[in-house]
Formats: sequence, structure tokens, C-alpha cells
Amino acid sequence: MNPAEFSQVAARRKYWNDGSATATSLPPHDDDQIAQPIIVPSTNGQLQSPYVRVCYGAPHLDKRVFACRRKQAVALLRSTIVPRIIHAMQLRRCAFLMFEPRQRTEFDLSLLANGSNGLREVIELFAIAPHLPKAVVTTASEIATLVSISPSTWSDLAVLTAQYPRETIELLVRSRLLVPDGSEEALRDQQLRDNHWRNGSAAMHFASRWQGVDTEVSQQQFVDINAGSLLDRLGPAPPPVRERGASDELQSLPSTRPTALDALLDNRVTCRNFDCSRSLTIDQFSAVLYRTFGARNVHDYAPGVQLLKKGVPSAGGLHPTEAYLLVQRVDGVVPGLYHYHPIDHALEPIRTMSIDETNALAKTFVASQAYFVDAHVMVMPTSRFIRNFWKYRNHAKAYRALILDVGHLSQTMYLAATELGLAAFITAAVNEIDIENAFGLDPLEEGPLAVCGFGIRGLERNEIEFDPLNAVWPE
Repeated sequence: MNPAEFSQVAARRKYWNDGSATATSLPPHDDDQIAQPIIVPSTNGQLQSPYVRVCYGAPHLDKRVFACRRKQAVALLRSTIVPRIIHAMQLRRCAFLMFEPRQRTEFDLSLLANGSNGLREVIELFAIAPHLPKAVVTTASEIATLVSISPSTWSDLAVLTAQYPRETIELLVRSRLLVPDGSEEALRDQQLRDNHWRNGSAAMHFASRWQGVDTEVSQQQFVDINAGSLLDRLGPAPPPVRERGASDELQSLPSTRPTALDALLDNRVTCRNFDCSRSLTIDQFSAVLYRTFGARNVHDYAPGVQLLKKGVPSAGGLHPTEAYLLVQRVDGVVPGLYHYHPIDHALEPIRTMSIDETNALAKTFVASQAYFVDAHVMVMPTSRFIRNFWKYRNHAKAYRALILDVGHLSQTMYLAATELGLAAFITAAVNEIDIENAFGLDPLEEGPLAVCGFGIRGLERNEIEFDPLNAVWPE
């Protein structure tokens, strides 16, 4: 039997994930010869059967492995043997799951006959499950079945198909919302459980990650769609301040005497014009990193529990935010990817790169926001989830504390850079998945929430910077 036959059989079986599976090549041998395993559960775009592993002559037969000879393979997939095998599968619902109705408009030619414009609204239900790479289209009946299945107790497939429509159960397994014991999806779902995520926080975090987004293209599409005045399209902007009383009822406060801090805050202006012709000194680089991310003390709070004292607050003194760096122009530091060690105040090299490579990667990280690409150093503030969730388990405020950390750190970076005559930026429009891939991060364990950066501001303002005080760019 050749790979093409396997592919044809697989495409006809409902047991396959998407009907597009292909078979791996087989070593040449006689029909009665025992061969190597050729069909395995997988999520790598090759053979994708959530139900059964078919092997030739496998000595370790169990509920997910069936041994057969070469000439029996096609008959096996077509017969009732596979259904009997999959009845022994253990399943449970994924633990982290939310549903979202989404509306879209589509064109239906048949509607034109009724005198309409041919457009109709379609409501689709999406299941958002953090252990999966993207949301899954589902139905109300599938949701009703899914939410009635335990996320903690494993159940035999035979039991579930006796209790619920078999086709629905098979659809839920193929969509990986019901996870088979021992599968990759089950392991990832268990990893989320072990890290003590809260359901809503996990769904929001993983659903909002980007990959390969180009904001320049998105901006042009926005302009094309919203031709004309922005105010005509969006309506008047909300007022900058909410007035809670009459002006004659205001209680004025005494003015403050300007200090060095006021000057520092006035000069804190987001930079969009970095100078590519100059490099940061190693001392400037070191100072900004230490003042922002460095640990000033390691405190043994309890046996096995160490807390860090930094220049910024953090929930429980845990400081779960790591600093991953993309260095482009720093004297004495080879361009490339690094991790900053806050206790040792040192760089851990991950990958050295050419300046062209770092520039291309920087563009990817900030979703093609060209005015940030030339920053001398980019810092990816990355949350190590278990460090926070270890204490604040399934806590409604735990994820919010991670976001607060990034805000504290970014402002401190601004001030540390500004004090040295440097400039900084932060953006949330980032390609998190591309950052995770570049640094080899497991998104279930740690993930970036933003991209910050600092460097030398250029002498010319080629991009607009918001500086209404004219502190950086005098008129």
C-alpha cells in the first residue's frame, strides 16, 4: 500500500482532523513483512488523527495502538476495528474555554431576487481555548454538549458517544476541545492548569496575541475604508476630563515649586526619531537596564521563597517580569538577542546577529512601526506567569498585576533614559508570537506584554513626536 492510498483513505475518514493529512513514506518490503509505525496522532500538519495510532507489529499494544500487517491497513481504516479501538479512548473537556459570538456580512446572490442588496448578516460562535493556536468555529449544540462534559474527570469515548450524539463528540475531538488523554493538546491544557491561570485572563491573553501583523498595511486599510474626515466617521472625541461639579465649586490647590523631577518629567517625550549614526556607550546601556530592571536586594522572605527589591513596585515583591533584549547599537555588545539577569546585572547571550538581521527582526517585533525600528535597544518585558500565579492562584487580579508591572517598568525606563539625555518608547502593538519564537519562549510559561526601547534621539525630527511643551523640540 502506497502513501497516496493512505492519503485517500484518511481524507474519507471522519477520524482525521481536517481531511488533508498525508502519509509518511514506507520502507519497501513484502506484504507480510512487519514494518514501522506509520500513522500517529500529531498536530504538526502531517498525520492528524485524534483517535488512533496504527502501527505494524508494535509489541506494546495498548488502547491507542493496534498492530496489523501491511495489506490490512486500508481495510482497517474502513472497517469497524477503528471504532472499536477508539471506544477505549479517555477524554475530557479542556479546562480553559470561553465562547464568543461574532457577526460578519456576506453576499448572497439569491437575495437579489427579493429586491435586497444581496447582503446578509451571519452569526458564528467561536470557542476560545488557550491551549489551541486560534479560535475554533463551533455551534450551539456542540457548546451545549461540551459544557456538560467534565473538565476534570476522564471519560471513555464509548460512554460519551452513548450519552451524546456520536457525530458531535467526534467533531469536538477533531476541533481539540475534547482532549484525548496523552495527546499534545491534553499536555498543553494540563500545563495551563499547573500554572494556575484564571479562565477569563487566559482567554484574553492568548486571543490578543499577534503574529506577522503589519500596522502600516492596517493603517492604510483604515484610511481607505474611512475616507474623509476622521471626526465624520468616528464622531466627536470624548472630553479629556470628566467634570464632576460646577466650576465655582472647585477647591484650588497650591502650586508646586518646580524641582529636578519636574524637569525630568517635562523632558519625558516618546521618541520616534532614533539616530542610527551613533551608538550607546556601555555605561549608558548598563545604567538604564539596572535602574529599570536590576535587583537592588534579594530577600529571603521564607524558606524557599526569595523576593526582589527593585526600583519599581510589584505584587507580592515577586517581580515576574523578565527583560529580553534585542541589541542593535551598543559599544562593546555584539548585536543580537539577550536575556538580562537582574540579580547578577549581566547579559545572557541567546543569539548573535548582523545589524541587518536585528533591524529586520525589530521591524517584525513592533509590527512594522518604522519609527521604532532604529532604537538602539529594544526590551521585551516578558511575564513569567507561574512566578505570579504561584501565589495568586486563579486570582481575579493576578493578570492585572502583570500588566501593572510593565507600566511601572516602562515609565522607569523613560525616566532613566531621559536623565542620561537619551530617549525611550513603549508600544503595545507588537507581534507577541514572533517574539516568543525568536527567543524560544513557551507561551504557556512566559510571554511579552509590550515592547519598550531606548537610545539616542536624532538631531532632526523626521517623524512627529508629541512634545507640546517644546521641551525636546523647541520651536
